[in-house]
Amino acid sequence: MHATKRALLIACGLAAAAMLPLSANADNAAWPTKPIRLLVGFPGGSTPDIAARTIAEPLAKALGQPVVVDNKAGASGNIAADQVAKANDDHTLGIVINGNLTSSKMLYPKLPYDPVKDFTYLSLIATAPLVLVAQNNLPSGTAFFDEGRKAGDKWNYGSVGIGSVGHLGMELLKTRVPGFRPEHVPYQGNPQVITAMLGDQVQMGLIPPGVAMPQIKAGKLKAIGLTGGRSALVPEIPPLSDAGVKDFNLEVWVALLGPANLSKVAQARISRELEAIMKNPDVRRKLFEQGWQAVGTSPDGMRTRVNEEAAIMTKIISARGIKLQ
Repeated sequence: MHATKRALLIACGLAAAAMLPLSANADNAAWPTKPIRLLVGFPGGSTPDIAARTIAEPLAKALGQPVVVDNKAGASGNIAADQVAKANDDHTLGIVINGNLTSSKMLYPKLPYDPVKDFTYLSLIATAPLVLVAQNNLPSGTAFFDEGRKAGDKWNYGSVGIGSVGHLGMELLKTRVPGFRPEHVPYQGNPQVITAMLGDQVQMGLIPPGVAMPQIKAGKLKAIGLTGGRSALVPEIPPLSDAGVKDFNLEVWVALLGPANLSKVAQARISRELEAIMKNPDVRRKLFEQGWQAVGTSPDGMRTRVNEEAAIMTKIISARGIKLQ
């Protein structure tokens, strides 16, 4: 009798152990069941698009389904963000930038989505400092700002739209450089800002290094300085503090999120696969070569970053009286 009970217990234990990998495999098989749509609110070649396409391939391989990058440019990324918020197919994700989560709610009284309630935060993907890029015929260093003060509002700067980091960053720069008053001209993406500088439509812009460096290295545009301190991404560019601009720390970042109704199975699978992807040396190298510092965070880490920056951006918007036209 004793031997029979022991055999029965062993059999039950083996059966339970066998169920564990089957359960994990079942979860993996349960999602995804079709291709993933990865919405990007900016045009092809923009910095969010570059980051999206860098993670799309390894994510597709890990999930066993295609990850299709879908560019829905417009309204500083808010059109795509709204489509993610309203998605109900459990297979729609989005790549967003700072402004979609940290400043849009204050700038757009009728914003169709709530940055806090309408999304499932998944992870920051990558961060980068910004380069103050100017037309090549303008002076460098402190002389650039001296010339800018003389120009008054006759100089223009470009950004990817009202409330973007490039826009709010330039408005913050004005508070750091008294008498510096360039006017804002919005564009759909940073490649268009670069084109506008080359076409003599704007004099400058705060641009992520991944987009700015090819034109700087080609001698077509000039780097005035880098937000924050020196960066391993662009060690040849001095910080703006060398040109007399103090306390000007700013980054652009991209993050992955889904709608608030994203299933728990999908959330768990994405988090598990993305953690490995963001540690992959090849992915990190590709992002670095494109001007991004790979980060990867937990959902809670992403939410903390959003909350901290939202407070900073709110102060900038209030202090500068920034409103949509």
